[in-house]
Amino acid sequence: MRVLVIEDDQRLARLIVRVLEEEHYGVDAAHDGDTGLELALRGSYEVAVIDWMLPGRDGPAICRAIRAARIPTAVLLLTARSQIEDRVIGLDNGADDYLVKPFAFEELLARVRALSRRFSVQTSALDELRINDIVLDLRARTARRGERSLDLSGTEWELLEFLMRNLGRTLSRQQILDHVWSYERDVQQTLVDVYISYLRRKLNAPNQRDPIQTVRGIGYRMESSDV
Repeated sequence: MRVLVIEDDQRLARLIVRVLEEEHYGVDAAHDGDTGLELALRGSYEVAVIDWMLPGRDGPAICRAIRAARIPTAVLLLTARSQIEDRVIGLDNGADDYLVKPFAFEELLARVRALSRRFSVQTSALDELRINDIVLDLRARTARRGERSLDLSGTEWELLEFLMRNLGRTLSRQQILDHVWSYERDVQQTLVDVYISYLRRKLNAPNQRDPIQTVRGIGYRMESSDV
């Protein structure tokens, strides 16, 4: 499961990330509202842990934008505000739950687990990603193109999922590296090119158009087109 943490207190953010990673969650972090919203709108997170007070957009504004985009990510709002009125504001803006600072990390983990279960129920009908004849089964973690099953490694599957969730958007090599290889350290951007090559060989049979476009000097973009 992937979790997004948006927290401008970088020390606290590092602690939250570490605690979540110890529970084997995949975690991305941002330290301002605008960057956090950009990540959230990818729609690739089951849960987002968002601080209320942030540089740029604040937590409630991010919640509103996520809901306006009809992204089902469950949102846990962190705040030092403990008044009932403040909680109501957060929930009315689209947060699913609310945690007052300071908090125990055990409670944070419990709330993330609860929200992840809620996410699973909400997205039970959204168990496929489909672009033309390419289909990812998000429950079984299988892939096919037309009637042909794709024998993808775990990393290749994660790479294809990330590209499909960002259809039409140019992704830099560093963005892909940060998302797909988030658990690893000291990996080179050239690894992205290697795995794109692996994925293309498995994805594209003879006479099939390659939906993965190379954007010279930047990275890659997945495009929808007639096959």
